[in-house]
Amino acid sequence: MYFHVKFAPAALIALNLLAFGQAQEAQTSSQPGTSAVTNPPAVASSPAPAPADVVTNQTVLDMVSAKLPSDIIITKIQTSKTSFDLSTDALIKLNQNSVPSDVVKAMMQRSSAPAPAAAAAAEPTDPNDPNTWHDPGIYAYVSNGRERKLLMLEPTVYSQGKSGGVFASAMTYGIAKVKWKAVVRNAHANVKMGDPQASFYFYFEEKGAGLSHPEFGGTSTPNEFTLLKFDVKHDTRETTVMKANAFGSSAGTDDKANIPFTFEKIKPGIYKVTAKNPLSPGEYCFLSASYGGAYAPGAAMANRLFDFSLE
Repeated sequence: MYFHVKFAPAALIALNLLAFGQAQEAQTSSQPGTSAVTNPPAVASSPAPAPADVVTNQTVLDMVSAKLPSDIIITKIQTSKTSFDLSTDALIKLNQNSVPSDVVKAMMQRSSAPAPAAAAAAEPTDPNDPNTWHDPGIYAYVSNGRERKLLMLEPTVYSQGKSGGVFASAMTYGIAKVKWKAVVRNAHANVKMGDPQASFYFYFEEKGAGLSHPEFGGTSTPNEFTLLKFDVKHDTRETTVMKANAFGSSAGTDDKANIPFTFEKIKPGIYKVTAKNPLSPGEYCFLSASYGGAYAPGAAMANRLFDFSLE
């Protein structure tokens, strides 16, 4: 006996979809290591950045209380952002809590250090711009035909004690003056230039070991310096720094060696010095009577001058 069953088109579509789904499920379950339902992997969120570690007075107290070595604490201070209270009361509290003195000094130095932006602003934008601040010292502003550059004059040590006119003084019973000379080794200076119309810039800074440092006599103006031309010998350079006779002594130079100059104040601590006439080839120096203390015949202490050669 045969039965003939008719299905509507919609029923046929439903049956086909059911069969396809069963086949796909069987295929998936037959593969090892797979599951019938697969969830998408979760996306890990990036951790929030840690807050900046700022070292404060309490941070230092905590490190001292934890018995960390002083050098470790100081390194932490020097390499971290800091916010210290250095008032008198705060310093007393640090001392009462046995904070080592070198740690307290590191805190004070870190607080007084200029911010990076301020330090960058203090640096000259153009190293050859004489009107901006430079390290303390004397600089020659010279031209090579194409451009002008600042050239620092390094201090040179000279010795005292070589005299002239001793015989004349003896023959005149001390009336004739004895000349005491500054003697520099080598016939030529290390700093050489070829610009006879070079100008010079003096940078004074009382806070640093520069021209104004107390151990150098506290000079603060070019008016306290003399521009001299050396008398060149075989292997030395000489210039008179003092004259003396039976009636007294005086610091002074020979007129023929003295080079007159003018100067103007550019801004606090910066002066421009210009020789009144173009310099002729030879050996020169800037000398201050206050450098190294007062002159004294036979003095053994070292003194300094700023020398240069004009070729």
